[in-house]
Amino acid sequence: MHWSEVVANALAAKGDKHIIASGITPSGEFHIGHLREILTGDMVTKACKAKGLDAEFVFVIDSADPLRKVYSFLSSEYERYIGHPLAKIPAPDENGNPSTDGRSYAQHFLEPFLEALEQIDVKPRLIDNYQSYANGEFASRIKIACEKADDIREIIERVSGRELSPDWYPYNPIGHDGSLDGVVVDGFEWPYVHWTQGGKAGKSDLRKAEGKLPWRIDWPARWGWIGVSCEPFGKDHGTAGGSYSTGREISQLFADQPPHPLTYEWISLKGKGAMSSSSGNTIGPLEALALVPPEILRYLIARSKPNKAIDFDTGMGLVNLVDEFERLSSKDLEAIELEGLSRRQRVNVEDEIGAMKMSYISHKNASILTFRHLAMLCQVKHDDEITEEFGTDISERLWRMHHWIDSEHFPEEMRIVIRDSPAPGLDDVYLKTLSEALQTCEWEVDAIAAIIPNCIKAAGLEVKTAYFTLYRAILGRDKGPRLAPIMAEVNRERILSLLKA
Repeated sequence: MHWSEVVANALAAKGDKHIIASGITPSGEFHIGHLREILTGDMVTKACKAKGLDAEFVFVIDSADPLRKVYSFLSSEYERYIGHPLAKIPAPDENGNPSTDGRSYAQHFLEPFLEALEQIDVKPRLIDNYQSYANGEFASRIKIACEKADDIREIIERVSGRELSPDWYPYNPIGHDGSLDGVVVDGFEWPYVHWTQGGKAGKSDLRKAEGKLPWRIDWPARWGWIGVSCEPFGKDHGTAGGSYSTGREISQLFADQPPHPLTYEWISLKGKGAMSSSSGNTIGPLEALALVPPEILRYLIARSKPNKAIDFDTGMGLVNLVDEFERLSSKDLEAIELEGLSRRQRVNVEDEIGAMKMSYISHKNASILTFRHLAMLCQVKHDDEITEEFGTDISERLWRMHHWIDSEHFPEEMRIVIRDSPAPGLDDVYLKTLSEALQTCEWEVDAIAAIIPNCIKAAGLEVKTAYFTLYRAILGRDKGPRLAPIMAEVNRERILSLLKA
């Protein structure tokens, strides 16, 4: 049983209607590590629907969160916006300065992420947190939080093991300067909290977006009013004393039930460690989708249990991942007879079936052109030649493949550059024998692949020496991708001209 089905079974035992949630703070560029949470929630939702449950996936945009600091991609002009809600800050322009295009900071970073979600076939219901505060969705739970401030303080201090400041309060008002910083609550009388900032008094209406709950209270509060029954979250929130531990008790204080927890591990960039927006060690979702086919990005998440870390390799690891996906795509996994297989073999087959179901993009057509073959074609042929043979439906794949080939991620062992002129100093006898044999053979992969070893044997050369010579003659290097498929796609006369010389 696939991991998403295991979660769906657990939810089915609790009822027939479920809301699976995910959320994100649009404080900077998103990376594909964020996609793990989104795709995990999407896959659980799909598994619930497959079981006949009434399931919905929602995506919460934490635009009420404040700007924490001036990040490296922002100019010093953003100093004045620290502590302001992301929904109320202007978007940065290309130089990191506040722009005048009318978009908010939250919108600026959210839009490309939503575009990426569309490409990977994730279509959640969007919930904007700032607007939710403005609409009064949080009001009833803010009221309880203020009335039970001491109880919430006790829960957070006991469960998290940290001491809160004396002026801590379970609600952060927006002060006179539009910031949540430096505001001290000194009174509560529904529906207002009274506060001071810089010695100046003010009050905030708890039914409006005039402040927000701190994260450890905001999270369980939204579980309640949205009706969340399952939510994936990173391992930092799932540790003992973490946000979920305190949220679980606070949600019960609100007379709500905490959602089914689903903790996931980080995605790391191979050789570079866990992805982090603050450190710059990231690949953005759209950048990733310019390199990786969307169904492969889904497969990357689907094939690994949430509690397993993923080491994302955009070089040969990507090629091997696509090879695996294409191998499974070509098999009728459902027709495999499980009887007689070991338990481990049965589990593997069931995991593969589930992973493939969760990976397919609904609007994509299957293609007989493999990823490896397309990588080779894009380096030795013009696009119009490729589309003439395989159809214009592969135009998007062509664009993505060219982007990958031109990027720093493309593995050198797959790079192909056909020589323009003959290489000097090579074994004339072997190359002459080979060129004569290739002159009359059928110009296709299997025929060429059969002739090469026959000519090596006829010339009495060591295999290693012969292939070194052939790679030098055609690619100008000592080794590389398989030669027969490359030669078959290049004009025969061009290849022969390199060998005959």
